[in-house]
Amino acid sequence: MKADYLKGQTVWVSGASSGLGKAIAKAFVQAGCHVAAGARSYRQEEGTQGETGLKLYLDVTNAESVARFKEKAVSAFGAPDVLINCAGILTLAPFETYTLEEIHQVMDTDFYGMVRMCKAAIGPMREKGGGKIVCLSSINGLLGIPYQGAYTAAKHAVEGFAECLAMEVKPFGIQVMLIEPGDHRSGASMYRRHGAGVTRSPLYHPSFENVTQTISHDETHGSDPDRLGRKLAALVGRRRLPMRRCIASPGQKAAVVLHGLLPGRLFSTLIAAYYHTYRR
Repeated sequence: MKADYLKGQTVWVSGASSGLGKAIAKAFVQAGCHVAAGARSYRQEEGTQGETGLKLYLDVTNAESVARFKEKAVSAFGAPDVLINCAGILTLAPFETYTLEEIHQVMDTDFYGMVRMCKAAIGPMREKGGGKIVCLSSINGLLGIPYQGAYTAAKHAVEGFAECLAMEVKPFGIQVMLIEPGDHRSGASMYRRHGAGVTRSPLYHPSFENVTQTISHDETHGSDPDRLGRKLAALVGRRRLPMRRCIASPGQKAAVVLHGLLPGRLFSTLIAAYYHTYRR
C-alpha cells in the first residue's frame, strides 16, 4: 500500500549526490517516484538520469540556482508532492577559532538553504492541494557536541523552523516532518571540514583531536545510509507523517532522552567524557 501510494509521485531532494541525500534519493527512485535530484556536483551531469533520479544542478545558497532548479523540476515532472531537504555541510572547530564567514557558510547551507527550498516548493504544493516537506535535522538539533557549534546552531534552527512551518501550512494540506539521524556511514568527510583557524591555534589540542577522532570512529561504524533511505520512504508513504522521527543507534536515542531528564551540567559532563574533551 505504501509503495502504491508513493509510485508516480514527484520528489525533490537537495544534496542528492552524496551521503544521506544520495541514499534517500535512490530509495525514492526505487519506490517508483519521479525524483528531481539537486546537487552542486551535478553541474556536468545536468539533465541526465541516474540512480538518484533526474540530476539537476542546485546550489541551495543561491536563490537564482534554487529558482532554476524549481523551473526545470516542474517542467520535467510537474509540481512536487514531496520535498526532502538534505543539503548540508559541517565545519569542526572551537568557537574561538571560527571565522564569521565559516559560521555563515554552515548556516547558509544547512538552514537558509532549507528555507529557500521550502519557499520554492510550498506555492506549487498549495496549488496542487497538498504535499509533504521533510527537513533533515540531526541528533545535533536536539543536543550539543563539542566543536560543532555552527552545525548544532543550524540544526537547532531547523528544528524550531519546522515546528512553526508545520502549523502554518497544515490548512493547505501540507505536512512537515523532521528527521533526526544519528551517525551513518554516509561519506561525511565529503561535507565535513575543519575550520581554517584550527591549524593556527594550539589552544584546544589535544582536546580537539580527541573529539574529532571519536566523531570519525562513530561515523565509520555508523548505520547503513541505504537503510535510512528505505525507512524514510516508508514514513513518507504514510498518509499522515509524524512530526519528528529520530533514526539513530540505541545509545544515541538514550542520549536524547537523558538530555531531557538530567540536569544540564551533569549531561554536559557526560558528553564531554564520552568525547574525551578534557583528556590531555
